[in-house]
Amino acid sequence: MFESIVEAVADYAAKNPDKLCVADKSGAYTYGEIWKKTKIAAQKLQTLGIEKKDFVMAECTQEADYVICDLACEYMGAVFVPVEHRASEDRVRTILEETNARLFLCSSKYEAPVTMMELSSLTEEAKEAGSKESLPDTLAFPKAEETAEILYTTGTTGASKGIEVTHGNNIALAENVKYGTEMKADNIELIPLPLSHSHGLRCCYANLLNGSAVVLIEGVSWVKRVFGLIEQYKVTALDISPSALTVLHKLAGAKLAEISGQIDYIQVGTEALPEDVKEILISCFPSARLYNFYGSTESGRTCVLDFNKDRGRAGCIGKPTRNARFIVTNEKREPIDSSEEHMGLLATAGPMNMKGYCKQPELTEQIMQGGFIYTNDLGYIDADGYVYMRGRKDDVINYKGIKIAPEEIEENVRKYEEIVDCACVPKQDKLSGQVPKLFVVVRKKEDFQKKELFEFLKKYIDNNKMPKEIEVIDEIPRTYNGKIQRRKLMEGNESQ
Repeated sequence: MFESIVEAVADYAAKNPDKLCVADKSGAYTYGEIWKKTKIAAQKLQTLGIEKKDFVMAECTQEADYVICDLACEYMGAVFVPVEHRASEDRVRTILEETNARLFLCSSKYEAPVTMMELSSLTEEAKEAGSKESLPDTLAFPKAEETAEILYTTGTTGASKGIEVTHGNNIALAENVKYGTEMKADNIELIPLPLSHSHGLRCCYANLLNGSAVVLIEGVSWVKRVFGLIEQYKVTALDISPSALTVLHKLAGAKLAEISGQIDYIQVGTEALPEDVKEILISCFPSARLYNFYGSTESGRTCVLDFNKDRGRAGCIGKPTRNARFIVTNEKREPIDSSEEHMGLLATAGPMNMKGYCKQPELTEQIMQGGFIYTNDLGYIDADGYVYMRGRKDDVINYKGIKIAPEEIEENVRKYEEIVDCACVPKQDKLSGQVPKLFVVVRKKEDFQKKELFEFLKKYIDNNKMPKEIEVIDEIPRTYNGKIQRRKLMEGNESQ
């Protein structure tokens, strides 16, 4: 029906102008208000000389202003390029150079070779002009095949890459979320995950496509604010990462149980979902639908599992979503009949697949062929159509020919009370090929005994999968959205 998210917003604004659309810590905005501000912001961009297909970079603020800027770029055909809140000067400069952006909308101070403008100033103009009774719809909505945005990855598996996403991709991605969660028309979803990255942004798009509402907040550390917004706006759904959920549970586990009755569903993503985190969610929200989404920035929201309904499927990422199709291949990218004993590499096809890597056709050709995006994720599909993922090919530890998924070790290490965080990586070994090396963050270094942790792990981990070395560090390196940066830990191993 719609070719772009902004077209959906305009349609709902005409049909339900007084319905809640976006809320943040400062206030709430209806569809009618968001659409009016979007049009004025687009006009403001035009007065600044921004034209169709120009790149506009924006610093994420987890506020309604940021969403309005995104929609304004969509409406006038500019390409939206989000960047993390308070991103480093180097990252900002690199993205500006790669995209040749004409404008940088930001709230932080940067020294960058581009026209910069306070992000809020676009919407300040909208507030001044908000008293006008009507604003002309002078622009045409973008077509599905046109580029909507460039999303930069966090660099977990190498250098950060700019991923070109079309308006049609965004509609397909939003449908994967909307139908995957069985989203209701009156859904109100809290999003603490950054809208500068794919998971949070696509959750926002799904609600806009659905005509429902999002409540934005930056992270979950401010517990009082989190639960204040949940109560104020009668939030019915949460979009959260496993690491954020763990933090929230430790800080306010009792409060989670208190809101259980009003939560329709929770969707979890951005990183592997450990079994212990699943159990936390199931215990706190026994009657809610609990979704684990699988996907990437390149091919998003491709598989979903309601693990409160489908229990006892360790390592399962569910079934393909509305627009996704899965195959399993060998190293030559030839489809195979897979099983737990005969795993291969997962590949996905569908309209949610990216257009390509920005200005990198050769890199695009390396992973996109014949309509499929090929991954390094090891897995299989069972007889009932459920997809299983056993870790990334590059992360899997090959110990004497035995394949060990680091997540399997980490999941059991986290059961030890003295562990705050952990990560397992392969370390080269002359006799065994590779051995598991474990990095841990502990509550009290002076009291921690490695021998006691080894004894504890013997209850849960086979001897041939036991970590051969444990190193205590101050912090596990993670990306903006919580993914472990294993490469950094592995590079540290290589330098020893």
